[in-house]
Amino acid sequence: MKVLIQRVNKASVRINGGEARPIGRGLCVFVGIGHGDSTDGVKRLAMKAANLRIFPNDEGKFDRSVLDIGGEALVVSQFTLYGDCGKGRRPDFTASAPPEHAEPLYRDFVSELSALGVPVKTGEFGAKMEVEICNDGPVTLWLES
Repeated sequence: MKVLIQRVNKASVRINGGEARPIGRGLCVFVGIGHGDSTDGVKRLAMKAANLRIFPNDEGKFDRSVLDIGGEALVVSQFTLYGDCGKGRRPDFTASAPPEHAEPLYRDFVSELSALGVPVKTGEFGAKMEVEICNDGPVTLWLES
């Protein structure tokens, strides 16, 4: 499982040109699922994302989590995190899990993050989406199971 986290002042996702699903200060979390991923990795990475201290304290040091600041999360499925660009000019996505394996784990990640107390809005698995991000910092981190 690969998770790309961006600290944001605000973010939103629009699905198939529909109504936007916005969040305020918090995290934009892109989630990619690979063939060997399981619920163990989902739980560990959701816990890590919720408790990752990447928000500044009064001295400006990374010392607060999204939970500490009362922030939100926008979680978007993104199979392209498994894109391999090592050969040729077209990414190879064969390391990405098929939808029947990936979608339940993506939903589990959203549920786990929500159960930890983070208000979550989501994209829609497999849909065409437009994501708007106001990255704060910029702070972008990569987590893998």
